[in-house]
Parts: sequence; C-alpha cells; structure tokens
Amino acid sequence: MGVKIRDIDLGDFPLLLAPMEDVSDPPFRALCKRYGADLMYTEFISSEGLIRDAAKSVQKLDIYEYERPIGIQIFGHDIDSMIRTTEIVEQTNPDIIDINYGCPVKKVACKGAGAGILQDIPKMVEMTKQIVQRTHLPVTVKTRLGWDDSTKHIVEVAERLQDVGIEAISIHGRTRKQMYKGEADWSLISDVKNNPRIKIPVFGNGDITTPEKAVEYKNKYGVDGVMIGRASIGYPWIFNEIKEFIATGKHLAPPSILDRVNVAREHLNMSVEWKGEILGINEMKRHYSNYFKGLSHFKEYKARLVTTMNLAEIQEIFDIIIEEYGNSEILA
Repeated sequence: MGVKIRDIDLGDFPLLLAPMEDVSDPPFRALCKRYGADLMYTEFISSEGLIRDAAKSVQKLDIYEYERPIGIQIFGHDIDSMIRTTEIVEQTNPDIIDINYGCPVKKVACKGAGAGILQDIPKMVEMTKQIVQRTHLPVTVKTRLGWDDSTKHIVEVAERLQDVGIEAISIHGRTRKQMYKGEADWSLISDVKNNPRIKIPVFGNGDITTPEKAVEYKNKYGVDGVMIGRASIGYPWIFNEIKEFIATGKHLAPPSILDRVNVAREHLNMSVEWKGEILGINEMKRHYSNYFKGLSHFKEYKARLVTTMNLAEIQEIFDIIIEEYGNSEILA
C-alpha cells in the first residue's frame, strides 16, 4: 500500500518537487512530472498579493490537469488573509493546499510569515486550524526544525499540527537561522516520523543531491518520501534516477548532451510562452549551470547564455553546444 494524503495515492516512496520561488513554475513542473516527480507544489503565493489581485500572485494559481496531483502553496502572517486566500485557491481546484512555514527569506520571515511564524507556535497552530476548517481539500505543511538552535520544537509542533487536521508534513532539516548553510539535520525529521503519535506522512527535505543519498536517507531515517529542491534545478532527471536506484540499485545512463540541450530548449520555449520573452529568458538563467554541469570549458557559453536577452541568439548557442560537444560524456 502506497503513501497516501487522504485518498491521493503517491506510491511507495514518493518524490516531491519542493516549491521554489521563480523556479517551480508550470514549465519546470511539466519537466519534473515527465521525469518522475510524484507530487509537486506551486511557487509560494502571497496571501496579501492574492487578495489585492497582484498579477504575479494570481498567475501562480495556474495549474494543469497533467500535473496532478498538485498542491498550491500559500504564505502569510495574517490569519484572516490566509483564510480568504484559502477560499480563492480552493476555486482553482488543486488537489492539496500547502502552508509555507519554512521560507527563511528576510522579507517574508521578518513579517512573521514563512519561517517567521516559528517564533509564535500558538499562532502557527491556530492559523493551520482555521485553514483546515475552511476547506474541503487536504491541508499539508512545509516547515523547518525551528527558528534557531534553541527552538527546535518540531516533534511537538508536528503533533499539534496533526491534531488540528493537517494530512502530511514536509520538514526541511535546518533552522531559519541556518538559511541554506551547513548540513541539514535529518535526525529530528526521523524523530517526528518515529513518534508513535504521528500517523500522517512525513517527508524529509534538505541536501538530497544524488540517488545514493536518497536511498541512504530513506533507510536511515525511515521517512515516507523525500522532497527535492535545489538538486532538481536544471536537472529534472533526478527524480527518475532516484526511482531507478531505489528499485534496482543501478544508475540510469546520464542524459546526453543532446538530451540536455533539447530539454533546456524546451524549458526555455515553455518559459517564454508562459511568462513572456523578458521574464522567460531571465528566469531560465539559474538553470543553465546545472543543465550543462560537468562540461569542460563551458564558461564562455554560460556567460553568453546568462547575458544575452535575444531568444534567437540563445537558440544559436544551443546549436553550437551540440556541434562542439557532440555526444561526449558529461562528468557528473
């Protein structure tokens, strides 16, 4: 029997795509879905932005049938605004509503949203309770271990959130103070999973960069699945690579140069189609390093890819990459 969020069966050991601002948009999610992601979340949506009908927030509500199951992630510091946001989001018919209690970015956390709410656990619990009560959809939470080293209360927090009705929790193994530095501590994620009171799925997040690490953490910490963020940027193949390694202990052949160029090109085209040329080209820039990771003498091409704003020129650079590197091996 697979891991379930209410009646959504995610398989035996689901791989989740983490919600990442300016990354996990529909073009990128389409590729992650194709290459093995079992559950995906949208970029996080500001409750204040959505209520005032800000174009960027509204656009993030775009979800497509082929993406299912898909969760829409929301964040905010005001309970009434979050309730109103839940009602708006529900109308777009996602499979799940996810609450972001983990974003460490200053402009979010210092307003008491995202990981900022980890300084006020009673408010976090009350906000979650109100959202659960206002929607017929399953509610999940993404959070961190705590605000800092002295407030790692995640075991108790997970219990309290389960008690008010959440149906899964994803835990990033760092505190807000750590941001993305140092190593993620999965021992506390394991403590949540192995707490006999916890009946909901527990997903671990942080530092899963290879199939080997996914299997090691699966076996060592006993989580129900893993959420992958940064390792998927410019490398949507990571999901199927992990699945293959879990199933057989063997590695899939790495994507060829041609595979990488074709997927990067498709990603760019979808991005431009969805966001317009300027934004589409700009937001692709963070992906190129990973799409072409390991290629020798690639700096010159990368410099051109991230500086040009001309779509035709980028397509030409892709053609040159195929010509120059052919199907040579890529060093991981």
